[in-house]
Amino acid sequence: MENLSVALYWDFENLHAALCEARQEGSYSKQDNRFKVQEPLVDVAAIVALAASKGPIAINRAYCNWQYFGRYRDLLMHHGMELIQMFPPGGAAKNGADIRLCLDAMEDLGRFGHIGTVMVVSGDSDYMPLAHKIKAAGRTLLGVGARKATNAHWATSCHSFHYYDDLVSA
Repeated sequence: MENLSVALYWDFENLHAALCEARQEGSYSKQDNRFKVQEPLVDVAAIVALAASKGPIAINRAYCNWQYFGRYRDLLMHHGMELIQMFPPGGAAKNGADIRLCLDAMEDLGRFGHIGTVMVVSGDSDYMPLAHKIKAAGRTLLGVGARKATNAHWATSCHSFHYYDDLVSA
């Protein structure tokens, strides 16, 4: 099939947290820092440009508790991103975005045969089972994550992996 599309899925807080940790030396995970309005750090355009270089972007979806990321609003809207609001059931809730992203990605692959490349923006090893399913479906998997926060097994489970640090330094 010619002109296959790209499905771009962002575990947005994962990348943002990794950049905060690198900048502020480990302070993001403290509850008083995590649950406050976040300053924009993610170069959204660099990641969208990488995705667009692989084909037309058919899906551009980001998962996050957006109540703390309002300062990204104009930038995200400019890039046509669909924002999926995650309401964590508790202060220490984990993996809600991971699970939803995986479910949506598999559903989309089953529904849309024109998707040839799946790009996941995260350094989280929780996406390894998704990697196996994407490969079994005959699609190409591209990963993006911050160098210091990316699990090596996740990076190698992708067909190709790009470190965010290299994308923005180029």
